[in-house]
Amino acid sequence: MANDVIKKLKGKIEKKILHWEEKSPKRYYITIPKEDLLEVVEFIFVQQKARFIIESGIDTPRGIEILYHFSFDRLNKMVTLKVLVSKEKCEIESISKLIPGANWIEREIAELLGVTFLNHPDPRRLLLSEDWPRKEYPLRQKVKENK
Repeated sequence: MANDVIKKLKGKIEKKILHWEEKSPKRYYITIPKEDLLEVVEFIFVQQKARFIIESGIDTPRGIEILYHFSFDRLNKMVTLKVLVSKEKCEIESISKLIPGANWIEREIAELLGVTFLNHPDPRRLLLSEDWPRKEYPLRQKVKENK
């Protein structure tokens, strides 16, 4: 049964997968293009009834990586979707229309890493004061200038 869900997931999104990693028989990481995010989240969350755990963001040398963590609780399996967003055009669709619980974490990632979540229902600031500089993101790595 557990492997059936993973096989079904892999089969359904096979053409969208940029990288598939099985860390253990219970933990999977799947990298997909940002354009396929809503379709894949809809399949995992709505159709396959996985539980949304959390969304997180990481500043990497290649761009901002957004990770969407899901659990198939009864099967003891976790799946993380990984999407890379360029720092130059740092935007991605919000998943909050599919998963309302993603609202606050997307607001947090927007403030702290500078990601714009397109079609987000409430893009107000969540953590930083209103006088915090608009283009300064506390969790972004500072770029060292060569002198």
